[in-house]
Amino acid sequence: MSVNFSQYSPDKVADLFTTNSFRVFTDTDIGIHNLFDTLSTQGSFNYSFDDLSKNTEASQYLIASSNSAIAQDEIVQLATFDNPSAESFDSMGAGIYDFDDVNLITPNAAINAPSLSTSTPTLSTPNTTTITPLTSDGVRVEAGNLRANTFTYQPGYSLTVVSGNGNVDYGNGGRDILDLSPFVSNTVSFNRLYSSSGGEVYNPGNGNRLFDAMTLSNGNKILFEGIETIKFADTTINLSVTPNDPLFSNQWNLHAMGVHNAWRFTQGSNRVLIGIEDTGLGTNSSGNIHPDLRATTFLGSNYLDESPNFSHGTLVAGAIAAQSNNGIGTAGINSNSSLMLVDVVGDEVGVYNLFNATQAIINQAITQGQRTVINLSLSGGNTPEFEQLVANNQDKALFVIAAGNQDQNSLTSPADLAKKYGNVIAVGASWGTKDWYGNPQNPGERIRYSNWWASSYGDGLTLMAPSEYITTSATHASTNTPYNFDYERYFNGTSAAAPNVTGVASLVWSVNPSLTANDIKSILLQTAFDLGTPSYDQFYGHGFVNADAAVRRAMAFSRGVG
Repeated sequence: MSVNFSQYSPDKVADLFTTNSFRVFTDTDIGIHNLFDTLSTQGSFNYSFDDLSKNTEASQYLIASSNSAIAQDEIVQLATFDNPSAESFDSMGAGIYDFDDVNLITPNAAINAPSLSTSTPTLSTPNTTTITPLTSDGVRVEAGNLRANTFTYQPGYSLTVVSGNGNVDYGNGGRDILDLSPFVSNTVSFNRLYSSSGGEVYNPGNGNRLFDAMTLSNGNKILFEGIETIKFADTTINLSVTPNDPLFSNQWNLHAMGVHNAWRFTQGSNRVLIGIEDTGLGTNSSGNIHPDLRATTFLGSNYLDESPNFSHGTLVAGAIAAQSNNGIGTAGINSNSSLMLVDVVGDEVGVYNLFNATQAIINQAITQGQRTVINLSLSGGNTPEFEQLVANNQDKALFVIAAGNQDQNSLTSPADLAKKYGNVIAVGASWGTKDWYGNPQNPGERIRYSNWWASSYGDGLTLMAPSEYITTSATHASTNTPYNFDYERYFNGTSAAAPNVTGVASLVWSVNPSLTANDIKSILLQTAFDLGTPSYDQFYGHGFVNADAAVRRAMAFSRGVG
């Protein structure tokens, strides 16, 4: 069976240990297509799948190349396994080799799994063009796309309403600009929105929310949201929040969701607990977790990640809650809400199942008088007891779950619970301006590789969010060695998309903890940037999550004008 891996290149891959000892693979090696090395003399590669669970399937390929450019005839399928086993590939000549487990499917993780699927469902093209301004009865309403947009004031309207919708170009200097260059700043009255005062309420068609407001000298009014820069004849006003984390400019996922605009009003609250059910966290030789992660509540030693290669939990935790404005690495979406992590992946002693982990997080939130958003960047583990727990906590627990990476018209479990419960959100994965290989893409488009992985779709898909972005990482050579800390440039899969929505949901709840989990889900759906066919569709759900608009809507409810 041949598979075209011609687009892979050495900069996408790491080290292959071509020794006479066995390399052992486990369920947590899902998606490791990047084991790469040069063999200078003839040798052999031995590999063992003894640690795979019996209900896991893996297809293995060896790629032999003499010049780092992988051609079709250099790909050899070694075997396909559905049970533990060990194999050897002997008489390997000198050359460059890439060993790929390209179809490893595990029942308890939605981690990036390369896929051999060649199915081609009908695709909806994302609507990423600037929306044509709507005008009626002296009102002009204009909304942007997920790129940097300039909104130039047009005279002749008593009310102008402008909405930026996230800005994937922010890190490269692009801004969502309100151009008022015909006016001097002191000739307008600025009613700026703050977390507890200011602004004006307006319903642009998807629910009341609070807007910044300006009144011109002639009495005409401008309402705006999602704007990063206001340009006057005499000055420029910058509105968005920019932390001092050196990698913030690379965090296109935050910019596309408008998180840096939502930070004007909240960076999290201790009234909200963020729960993460995943692997544990990687620790170094001193027993410390990644230095860019903040204080986290654990259940004893349950937090230790015993994965053999990388810590998936470290990737997820950094995306949601890396410490912001600390001059180190990246900025998390939420810097202030409490954080609790429970290891639910693997069969090591002390690992919790989903029911017990969820109950522990909910109990912690109840004890502290908090609402809780629970992130599940995984699949499998659903039981009647877990589902009942979801059903019983629709007021105080919101579940954000990865939709799956199988490019199929059905969501993985437990993401499929989003069809049944108002406190469950199933999250699909969207590109930014380019894909893993550097090919240009339309921001917001559903990620779909023909020979790797693709975001699942179908009934119940709720929201889209970024994938393939930078976050904290922890890697090591084997289970019993300390982790090394760094930053992963392309955290991918719907595993990466879900933490973005978890972080945004925690901000929305932070500005109005009196809302229920069902309310938070409704707000996120109402304020999402529409993609695909108008309104809901099976490929994009309700659209791309919009942090700024969602926070403004929750604030409207807190002031009694929602």
